Amino acid sequence: MPDTPYLLIDLHKTGANIEAMAQTAKACGVKLRPHAKTHKLPSMAKRQLEAGASGITVAKLSEAEVMAAAGIDDIFIAYPIVTASKAERAAKLSGTIRLIVGADSYEGSLILSEAAGRAGQTLQVRLEIDTGFKRTGVPYEDAVALAQRIHALPHLNLTGIYTFRGASIGGKPTLDLERAGLEEGELMVKLAERLRAEGLPIVDVSVGSTPTGAFAARVPGVTEIRPGTYVYQDRMQAKLGVCTLADCAAVVVTTVVSRPSPDYCVVDGGSKTFATDVQPGTEPLQLQGFGHIVEFPGAVLERMSEEHGIIRLDPECPAKVGDRLHIIPNHICSTVNLHNYVYLADGERIEQVPVSARGRLE
Repeated sequence: MPDTPYLLIDLHKTGANIEAMAQTAKACGVKLRPHAKTHKLPSMAKRQLEAGASGITVAKLSEAEVMAAAGIDDIFIAYPIVTASKAERAAKLSGTIRLIVGADSYEGSLILSEAAGRAGQTLQVRLEIDTGFKRTGVPYEDAVALAQRIHALPHLNLTGIYTFRGASIGGKPTLDLERAGLEEGELMVKLAERLRAEGLPIVDVSVGSTPTGAFAARVPGVTEIRPGTYVYQDRMQAKLGVCTLADCAAVVVTTVVSRPSPDYCVVDGGSKTFATDVQPGTEPLQLQGFGHIVEFPGAVLERMSEEHGIIRLDPECPAKVGDRLHIIPNHICSTVNLHNYVYLADGERIEQVPVSARGRLE
């Protein structure tokens, strides 16, 4: 067995998760373009494609380059590219695969247009829409005007619109996933219809995260969903009701290195091992601690330093120095990004695989 801490992926559970989402998309008649930011593995992206995905989504140009080098030929970069050097790399990549790039500004789109022209390419572009998450994306009410300006640029082909809203309504987190997903889909379909009425050739309406994708996919006019976390699932998705803890395919394996007191122990995984972006107690999930401890469900991974995870225990808990504990992270996507390698478990066989699309080089 590998030395701890390490990230262990159960391939049987992963396969079941991949198949379930593929069947959801198929039943709704929409394309599935999973976000590879969760696993960052070309081999895992290929499993998703083999199960029926139409292509993949990435967040970084460097991720797209890694995936393309591994033979994946239909990639959407769902992130604005706004510098000349990256635009040139995107234009070059578009000459070898079907590449779609995101945009949410005229300035960024102009840079893309100029780079594509120099490379003798036409870049496919989707306009990102802010539907309430207030991250990237043109404000909903300004989308028509910006789409018209982008459509007028040479060397760009505006083919669609996309959004990320997650499990939120009105910019606030929610547990009402059905309402959030349906509203997300309806907003985007309505906007697509307005854009088409203005003569813009909008084909793709791309929506849906892991918690909302199954609901957004039911809206007539939605063409694609882009869930990511579903491939492994995590504690946050289990608390949302998207899956059960038993469906979570990824665990961090740690070792108890100290039991200095009856009411706590220390493991060899801290903030360099577990993501800290989903904070304990945050509404509406109210998670306790930074992960679910499989061996001791009542224990709480309540605080971390860089190399230490401090777990609050019942004094009667038998955890002792040397024990291995399996911990389901609150958020698997950013946890994966902390690891150079993951360990893929297929029954008794475990394979070490580099997380090759971590995007360390931009």
